[in-house]
Amino acid sequence: MSIHPSATIHEAAHVEPGAEIGAGCVIGPFALVGASVRLAERVEIKNHAVITGCTDIDDDTVVFPFAVVGEIPQDLKFQGEKTQLIIGKRNRIREHVTINTGTEGGGGVTRIGDDGLFMAGSHVAHDCLIGNNVILVNNAALAGHCVLEDEVIVGGLSGVHQFVRIGRGAMIGAVTMVTADVIPHGLVQGPRGTLDGLNLVGLKRRGAGRSDVAELRDLLAALGQGTFRETARARAETGSDSALVREVLDFILGPSDRSFLTPR
Repeated sequence: MSIHPSATIHEAAHVEPGAEIGAGCVIGPFALVGASVRLAERVEIKNHAVITGCTDIDDDTVVFPFAVVGEIPQDLKFQGEKTQLIIGKRNRIREHVTINTGTEGGGGVTRIGDDGLFMAGSHVAHDCLIGNNVILVNNAALAGHCVLEDEVIVGGLSGVHQFVRIGRGAMIGAVTMVTADVIPHGLVQGPRGTLDGLNLVGLKRRGAGRSDVAELRDLLAALGQGTFRETARARAETGSDSALVREVLDFILGPSDRSFLTPR
């Protein structure tokens, strides 16, 4: 066990031998920190939270009461192999959130970037890869192997099907089931999610100009008229689009063979 002298650990907390606790960490009463856990600097584990498995949590992340972080996957194929959960800096993991480690068949790692907000009751399943500044609203759930790029927002009570990719800056409305890939900056809503336009609020916050938005709208209209990949490939060959349009085209032409949510 390695505990930095500046760490504060409540006498009612349980830290298993082998855990690494960095400078300035705070561990509250009745929290559990497992033997293979590494906490970097100034990580706070509040009362009754469970951090277990082979889990690495980076600086300034806070885990709130009754969250369970690093438990084994909810996957019947999992046979106890050693897999990891890696969480970046300055994340807020709220009450009753569950985040699982990876599986051997999925690459062995569940990975979360920096500055995320995981609201109460949300779930991140095995082998998910989540970027920076991602928000999961209350009771949103990601199935295994999902990829969420930077600045994605998933609304409350929404579910994302396994292996789905959601591109940068996309927004998923509340109470939505997402069964196919979502292009960057897309807006998805409805009980069985459809691509309902662009995340205009998010684009504005990120400084997109009117011409950029107009080009994205033109692309969305073109995609709605034909096959996504064929249309994107033809558009990419022109090489004359804005950076935001190229980002969407690159996403569509990426390595996944899954289908996409299409415009209404």
